[in-house]
Amino acid sequence: QVQLVESGGGLVQAGGSLRLSCVVSRSILSIDTMAWYRQAPGKQREWVVAISSGGSTHYANSVKGRVTISRDAAKNTLYLQMNNLKTEDTAMYYCVDTSSWSWGQGTQVTVSS
Repeated sequence: QVQLVESGGGLVQAGGSLRLSCVVSRSILSIDTMAWYRQAPGKQREWVVAISSGGSTHYANSVKGRVTISRDAAKNTLYLQMNNLKTEDTAMYYCVDTSSWSWGQGTQVTVSS
C-alpha cells in the first residue's frame, strides 16, 4: 500500500502563492498517473491537475495558468506550485496515486480576501 504525505498548506492572502509537497513511499516514475484533488467545505471533491509517468500534464480550467505540477523523482516527491491564489481556491488538497487510488491525508489551503 503506497503512502502519500502532503505538506505546505496554510493561510495566505488572495494573490499570494503556496507550494504543496507530496512525499510518496514508492517511485513516482512507476506510477502511471499522479494527481492533485481538492475539496472545499460543502462541495464535491474536484480534480485539479494530473501528471503522467512520462511527464504529460493536464490542468483543470479553474486553475490553468496559475498552478504548476512538478516532481522530483530522486525524492519521490510531487509538488503543486500555486500562484495568484483566489478565495475560491480554499480547500483541502490531496495527493493521489491514481493507479491504486491511494490518497494522502490532505493539506489545508485557506485563501483570505
